[in-house]
Amino acid sequence: MCIADLGHCRTYYQLEGPTAGPLLVLSNSLGTDMTMWDAQMPAFLRSCRVLRYDTRGHGKSSVSPGPYSIQQLAEDVIRLLDFLNEGNAYFCGLSMGGQIGMWLGLHHSDRVRRLVLCNTSARIGTPELWRSRIEAVRHGGVQAIAGDVVARWFSLEFRSEQPEIVHSFKHLLAATSARGYVACCEAIRDADLHTSISAIRIPTAIVSGTHDPATTAVEARYLAQQISGAEYIELPAAHLSNVECSATFTKEVSRFLGT
Repeated sequence: MCIADLGHCRTYYQLEGPTAGPLLVLSNSLGTDMTMWDAQMPAFLRSCRVLRYDTRGHGKSSVSPGPYSIQQLAEDVIRLLDFLNEGNAYFCGLSMGGQIGMWLGLHHSDRVRRLVLCNTSARIGTPELWRSRIEAVRHGGVQAIAGDVVARWFSLEFRSEQPEIVHSFKHLLAATSARGYVACCEAIRDADLHTSISAIRIPTAIVSGTHDPATTAVEARYLAQQISGAEYIELPAAHLSNVECSATFTKEVSRFLGT
């Protein structure tokens, strides 16, 4: 295991790939961990060094006291890059990871060469939605909401055709720390980047899912309109587009990164 002691938390990470390649950071969604990117790794590793990590409160990273903030989660990325003596990198994040990417693009543009924001929004959900989910997890654990959440992650067609993949992600979600999940829910609940998102000047791609009920294609198109020069990519998927449309997702992101 590779653990970076970042002071306020211990972050589990994996750094793989050719030493001469550009660095690509992958940031997971709420309720998953770095393994959500497994389908992309063979292609990305052909030309990039890939840094995957478990966001604070998830996977093998520590669960520090909450609530968290998107700023705090983004600063964890900067501290991890500093720990590894890395100057800058490409960054690709999905959902919560996408909001982390937005914060980095706004406040640490010198550390991000290109930005890929996947299935995310400047504001995800409503305060009422997050309050309800937080209360459900506090009373029944992550298992209490796993079925409903996974139904939003994947389209009905994909759930019917790929039940083993869906089951594996439901297990991944249910294994997430309840305290870490709630603390990250609070970070997403309190994040609203609508008024600042247009200040991003890094080359950016927006990836959305046509059938995504959590961060809709309408919200993704708003991001693409607000960020000057952003490229918009829409896939026939629900929320975890990198899993449901893994081959096309990987191809489009690789093309945008020039890898």
